[in-house]
Amino acid sequence: MAINLYDSAYALEKAIRQSDEYTQLKQMYNEVNADPTAKKMFDQFRQIQMNLQQKQMMGQEITQEEVQKAQSTVALVQQNEKIAHLMQAEQRMSMIIGELNQLIMKPLEELYGKM
Repeated sequence: MAINLYDSAYALEKAIRQSDEYTQLKQMYNEVNADPTAKKMFDQFRQIQMNLQQKQMMGQEITQEEVQKAQSTVALVQQNEKIAHLMQAEQRMSMIIGELNQLIMKPLEELYGKM
């Protein structure tokens, strides 16, 4: 019997959306967005994060000044309780997705061997 991988992927997506971790992440995100001060801080943090990622992907050098600005922004946003909780929930969700990715890649690793 052939298995449709896309059906399995959609079932996994549904399971993720119904998970406690995703529900908590969504709640934390909504709380940050409902607080204008927290939302502004979080949006600025994300913009800095995206700019650095974009530079890195383009092979551009990230200056020490940019690193320091990012670090000070992280320290600032972590002082906001709502953002700190959101970042913790993001980290838990990211760990789960990483573990799921390892499971998904396991057949290929077994076939080709670990790189």
